[in-house]
Amino acid sequence: MTSPLLDIRNLHAGYGKAEVLHGLNLQADAGQVITVIGPNGAGKTTLLNTLMGLLPTRGQLLYHGEDISGLTLEDRVMRGIALVPEKRELFGTMTVQDNLELGGFRQMRLGNRQWRTRMDDVYDLFPRLKERRTQLAGTLSGGERQMLAVGRSLMSRPDVLMLDEPSLGLAPLIVKEIFSIIETLRQTGVTLVLVEQNARAALAVADYGYVLEMGEVSLHGRAAELAQDGRVIDTYLGAARQD
Repeated sequence: MTSPLLDIRNLHAGYGKAEVLHGLNLQADAGQVITVIGPNGAGKTTLLNTLMGLLPTRGQLLYHGEDISGLTLEDRVMRGIALVPEKRELFGTMTVQDNLELGGFRQMRLGNRQWRTRMDDVYDLFPRLKERRTQLAGTLSGGERQMLAVGRSLMSRPDVLMLDEPSLGLAPLIVKEIFSIIETLRQTGVTLVLVEQNARAALAVADYGYVLEMGEVSLHGRAAELAQDGRVIDTYLGAARQD
């Protein structure tokens, strides 16, 4: 049986003396899309920051079978873990193309002389970015900034790409486009960890889901099954008909 690409065991993490995650367990197989849903304050962003190495932890974080709990953020980036944060954190005074080139730093450090060719893949995925490649990132629309944030992360050719609230603050039409892109990313073989308030859209695009409440996994299972679970429907999906 193949081991999961990402295997989190008994994870505890928080801020100072305030523990937010309490013995959390989570797995993701290579090429799988998993989503973590839950209310505000449940610890979803804390989970992603912990996986990225931004917070001290207790427990095991196995990646490719190796415990990387002691590795720094920089080391994890070099191992192929990438995060698109909720605030996107682009360089607003730099062009779209310059932001993308910064995302290629990992491949450059790994000695891949063809790392710039990855930009063609990003432009194929996001034609709008190609049209605006000389435009300053700070002048882009919200949807375009989200595309650029995802594109910049893809420049490093990550094995695991974590997305924190990719639809936050975007118009419904752009939200639909973002989730269509997530479906496309699945075909590239990258493992996706999706944290998203739009539980309906997240479960529709994911293979497996986790419900996080008060820093603990209260429910998990195949995404399609969670979408039909009465507890999930009542709390996160409401009674509206799925489109």
